[in-house]
Amino acid sequence: WQWTAGCGADAAPYFRIFNPVLQGEKFDSKGVYVRKWIPEISGLPDKYIHKPWEAPEAVLKSAGVRLGKDYPGPVIDHFSAKKHALDRYQKI
Repeated sequence: WQWTAGCGADAAPYFRIFNPVLQGEKFDSKGVYVRKWIPEISGLPDKYIHKPWEAPEAVLKSAGVRLGKDYPGPVIDHFSAKKHALDRYQKI
């Protein structure tokens, strides 16, 4: 976590921007961390635990999740945000 936060002992290249959704899917595919800290969506199937906004309405309903009420939709689009950040870094 220190490397990701940029406070580790080794230098992190500016172009390495992590996508928290992809990291969650890769390293916590069962959603153990998410289920512990975000109980509002803990009833979702593994397939949707890192992207509840992609779950069909029937899946959300059976998990007791009201998207936009119990849990927000995406705050940013990671692809666009990464591109914007890299463009800004290039200008430094």
